[in-house]
Amino acid sequence: MEERFKTFTVLIAGVSRCIRRIKTGEMAEFQLGSTHVSCLYYLSKAETLTSKELCEICEEDKANISRSIKYLEENGFITCTSRTRKRYLAPLCLTEKGREAGDRISEKIDRILAEASEGLSEEERAIFYRSLTLIHNNLQKICAEYENNEAAAAKGRKSTDE
Repeated sequence: MEERFKTFTVLIAGVSRCIRRIKTGEMAEFQLGSTHVSCLYYLSKAETLTSKELCEICEEDKANISRSIKYLEENGFITCTSRTRKRYLAPLCLTEKGREAGDRISEKIDRILAEASEGLSEEERAIFYRSLTLIHNNLQKICAEYENNEAAAAKGRKSTDE
């Protein structure tokens, strides 16, 4: 069991580091970082998304997405046509510059995914993604249980303090 844990955690961490390094390296020409790439990629697929939706899709925290959106807006990649009081819920869309970058990002992602999965059959790839999705969903359930337990403990501490 210890070896399985080590293999799983080391491989997942290694894959994550490689993805970040590749995103950064491939996007140097655009002067974009890892989170910027994710925002542009998902906006190019959906056409409009809110900051809240980007947080969920990218699995990034609100502050990180907010900084990325600010950078992308200031550098002409995205625009927000709505000036609602709740900026977090306002729709964001790509500018022409953003669409061009999004298209190039998609091409690069397709190439890298093909290279990364070299040697896998379509069936093996499908099994891998099903397995990884199941593991991800199970880990999210475990994390939700931790969050619920922490919230209950905090509520219990608050009621004893009163």
